[in-house]
Amino acid sequence: MQQRQDLRVALVQTDLHWQDKTANLALLEEKIWSLKNSCDLIVLPEMFPTGFSMESALLAEPMNLQVHKWMKQLAAQTGAVITGSAIISEGGNFYNRLLWVAPTGSTQTYDKRHLFRMANEDASFAAGAQLPVFELKGWKICPQICYDLRFPVWARNQWKDGEAAYDLLFYVASWPAARVSAWDALLPARAIENLSYSIGVNRVGIDGNQIPYNGHSAVYDFKGEKLLDLGEQDQVQVISLDSKALEEYRSKFPAWKDADPFTLDS
Repeated sequence: MQQRQDLRVALVQTDLHWQDKTANLALLEEKIWSLKNSCDLIVLPEMFPTGFSMESALLAEPMNLQVHKWMKQLAAQTGAVITGSAIISEGGNFYNRLLWVAPTGSTQTYDKRHLFRMANEDASFAAGAQLPVFELKGWKICPQICYDLRFPVWARNQWKDGEAAYDLLFYVASWPAARVSAWDALLPARAIENLSYSIGVNRVGIDGNQIPYNGHSAVYDFKGEKLLDLGEQDQVQVISLDSKALEEYRSKFPAWKDADPFTLDS
């Protein structure tokens, strides 16, 4: 694995057209091309092609169709990894699937583990069972989706021979304004307890179910200090994550040595 370098990440906080893939892909393409400087990773919200819809049978598509091909094209053109979740059909099931698409076209995925039963997501989608860790510029990066944020054990960083399982934890979300105080509290908590950077990318606007979203996309460092806050505006911001600062803090404050060992059942 290559030595970790500073990582430039773009957070895309945006309103979305309800259940309209073509309009959303056009909207997001314009926002991505508005980036003035190059970056390594572009993070889109949860279900960015459609909004947070439970119409899985109507809106799902298999891998390597419209949404996936669009991500491959934009990744190749920008030279950045593009990630976000979409409604994907596979093996007779529907998944709220995060796609991690590299400029080469290679793709890794994460299927949302915790389905939001209060919106009947558990009745419309199958839950994922595997938690991958992606690699980029020497960083190990752990993906999560929205409701996962409420379940810290699923995201718990583990250490082996002094090496962390991951260095950056990120959440793509459609997190309603009514519960944004939980979002604001849990994102820094995940950073602190896991000695990692934590990023949350949420949407803004009102969806087709008349649910309002107010963003609060943010970046926290390993001490839980806020490095970037997108507020409630529809905007795109880029931040550079400092690799050396992370290494130095983990060395000076090795709380991971006193962590409780555990294993997860699938």
